[in-house]
Amino acid sequence: MAGRVQGKVAFITGAARGQGRSHAVRLAEEGADIIAIDICSPMDSVDYPLATPDDLAETVRLVEALGQRIVATQADVRDFGAVEAAVNDGVAQLGRLDIVAANSGIFSAARMENLEENAWREIIDVNLTGAWHTAKATIPHLREAGGGAIVITSSVAGLRGAQNAGAYVASKHGVVGLMRSLALELAEDHIRVNTVHPAMVDTPIIQNPYMYEVYAPDLTPEQRTKETMADRFGMSHALPLPWLESVDISNAVLFLASDEGRYVTGVAMPVDAGCMLQ
Repeated sequence: MAGRVQGKVAFITGAARGQGRSHAVRLAEEGADIIAIDICSPMDSVDYPLATPDDLAETVRLVEALGQRIVATQADVRDFGAVEAAVNDGVAQLGRLDIVAANSGIFSAARMENLEENAWREIIDVNLTGAWHTAKATIPHLREAGGGAIVITSSVAGLRGAQNAGAYVASKHGVVGLMRSLALELAEDHIRVNTVHPAMVDTPIIQNPYMYEVYAPDLTPEQRTKETMADRFGMSHALPLPWLESVDISNAVLFLASDEGRYVTGVAMPVDAGCMLQ
């Protein structure tokens, strides 16, 4: 069914590439205008390249090519004032807010006793505090619109433990608690709140030398190609595939944001190729 979010406006964090860009494009395909933010700069504890201003510009191009409006801002979800300003400016230009996709996230690998304190702070601040900032800045606008949907990106790591990823796991468990509390607090305002829990997704967060080394320390850098890593990543899934595509997660976000999910709230939805069965 075309136009499943026709006439609505969606705010998306981490929108410059990967899942965030995919969410922006998928929602625009179904009729939504977009407010998009991304930090578009490096972070101290992140050992893989983050998005750039050019990446965000490409998201703008893709959304506009679909005939939809987009207001894009370079902003850091750790800075509530910056998030609030971007949301307010976007709503002023586009007229309303109906959908929120709190998608920003980073990853660092280390055993808990070896994790640098700055890495812990940055992961928690981006993945968990950033989701709270996103909700806090958008709730007044969703309430003014008469209701809406917030979808927070967690992970299969938000449903179980994992070695060498304790800070990431803690942050992704944290957003589940945040989601459930918000779902209760906002139900009377007809604002639904859910999380999506991807497994391995074919985005720059896994397709980089740093993550290849994390998952294949026994291979040499020359042996760590996308083709050889497909087997390693695929071991996480019950279905025989190496990774999901971003659009698979975007389709779940679309369902939860649309009227098809109008009575779905407080749900942690895996989109994981059977990863949680393993």
